[in-house]
Amino acid sequence: MVVNSIFKKRYHLEFDDVDFMKKLKLSTLFLFFQEAANLHSEELGVGLDTLDKEYNVAWVLIRLKADIIRYPQWNDEIIMETWHQEPKKYEFERDFIVRDIHGNIIIRSISTWVIIDKTTRELKKSSLIPYKPSSIIERRAIECKLGKLKAVKEREVIYKRIVGYSDIDVNGHLNNSKYIDFIMDCFSFEDHKRYRVKSIQINYMNEALPDDAILICKDVSKFDENIMYMEGIREKNNDIVFRADIEIEKNI
Repeated sequence: MVVNSIFKKRYHLEFDDVDFMKKLKLSTLFLFFQEAANLHSEELGVGLDTLDKEYNVAWVLIRLKADIIRYPQWNDEIIMETWHQEPKKYEFERDFIVRDIHGNIIIRSISTWVIIDKTTRELKKSSLIPYKPSSIIERRAIECKLGKLKAVKEREVIYKRIVGYSDIDVNGHLNNSKYIDFIMDCFSFEDHKRYRVKSIQINYMNEALPDDAILICKDVSKFDENIMYMEGIREKNNDIVFRADIEIEKNI
């Protein structure tokens, strides 16, 4: 079987995919990223089941940046494209582009993934799995390096969220898209009516597990620059679960 260097999947935006303003929810976008990455990995012979049964490891997303040029709406058709970069010692980089039905690019994203042992939860080297792409596409969806996000001092706890059954994925931890819901729930309906996320970078730093209490914190000291910082802290031990930088813009 010939494996395409660029994997493509078409989505039709259904009722559950959009928010109260009928635009694509950011958490749904992250689910689409995850699904496209998983499907492409299956084509490459390193899908979820293969990694689980043969290597006892799982894919874990650790960093992602997305730039939203335009939000698609309810009933829109979109095309997700994804491709991979050359594996590093521990990290796998994957890019995404979302196009509208006319081929216009409306979303760009870059991401970093790792594999962890499902029993010990330890990070494993990329060489453990047979990830040998036949060809590499060197162009990047976004020309920047996904690095660490610095903590801020002036953060405010907005609310506490308990990780429940519906938040957990097949890896037994909080699904990456749920973090986005936690972040978006920090803001009022009026905030969402006035502003939208133009760009987001999120770094997943520690696993959030069932029954964990996560303190969702926000810093708006750079709000005049349309920048906000978000952080999730595990209440019982103060572990940083995630950090995120968000750029907003006014809804048109």
